[in-house]
Amino acid sequence: MFGFLQGFAYGLFLSCLPWLIVGMINPRLVLPTDPPTRWQVALRYWLIFPFIAFILWLTSLWGGFSPSLWGWLAGLAAIPVAIPVERGWRRWQQAQAERRRQARLAAEAARERAELERKAREQGLTVLRPDQPPAETDDVILGFWQAKKDLLALNRPDLAIQADRLYSRYLHVDDLLRGKFDPRELTFERSRNMVAEVCRNSVDTLQAMASVARGIVGVDVAYVRQRLDKASSEITDEERRALERRLELVDDTERRLRELGARNEAIMTALDDTAVAVSAVATDRPQAAMATQQALKDLQQFAEKAHRYGRADP
Repeated sequence: MFGFLQGFAYGLFLSCLPWLIVGMINPRLVLPTDPPTRWQVALRYWLIFPFIAFILWLTSLWGGFSPSLWGWLAGLAAIPVAIPVERGWRRWQQAQAERRRQARLAAEAARERAELERKAREQGLTVLRPDQPPAETDDVILGFWQAKKDLLALNRPDLAIQADRLYSRYLHVDDLLRGKFDPRELTFERSRNMVAEVCRNSVDTLQAMASVARGIVGVDVAYVRQRLDKASSEITDEERRALERRLELVDDTERRLRELGARNEAIMTALDDTAVAVSAVATDRPQAAMATQQALKDLQQFAEKAHRYGRADP
């Protein structure tokens, strides 16, 4: 056993110099880390592995000076075997971290969605359920439902709530139009078509928001900011530039989403104006046959003379 350890220490120590030279030429060939750097090559093959070999050699001295050939060969093969094993282990760790990140994002999105839907219900909004298509066959309502479903699939409940707000206003205006006008009237059909056309534009805007948001769905902003907070010695200039560019892409995308959201806010304001205007329209025929003041005057006169209509005592 001690002979094997002594041979392993000799083989490992002798293999460090060739790997060091190769790593200084191309660090990617000898390092399992990403991104590989030359200072990591020097740290690994100039300090860490030689130190391990020295400790093993000191330990093997208890058995005397009898290095084993198999130990020497195992020491030479230790580094080329360790590199792919460590790469696989790091890939597994990254996959686990990515799964945890996706689960965390999904949980945060679910909590945010539940909170937004709760607030929407408190505000009297009609909430679309992404897992259940609406019963209405209106293409506008189906468009709102599909847009909300797409945005929730991208973990953007903050954008999907606009579909509920537009949907509620669309139903409200439609109910007002049906209450104020006869569905057979030309005015009803024209006004309803105009409202539907405006809402179709909002559906297109929601779909554009989903398309824009899809471009940054894989960017973990928290991780990027965490990496950028590292000291300059821990990340390379190339990585820092790449991370900063990634943040710029996220900022540009969010700015574009805010612009698209502002369009929908303008449409919602127009729908609110329409609801107020339709509510003020007087289309019903008055039920009373006379004016209010005249009715009150006649009622007062009747009250003053009411005692005359009593039956006289026998």
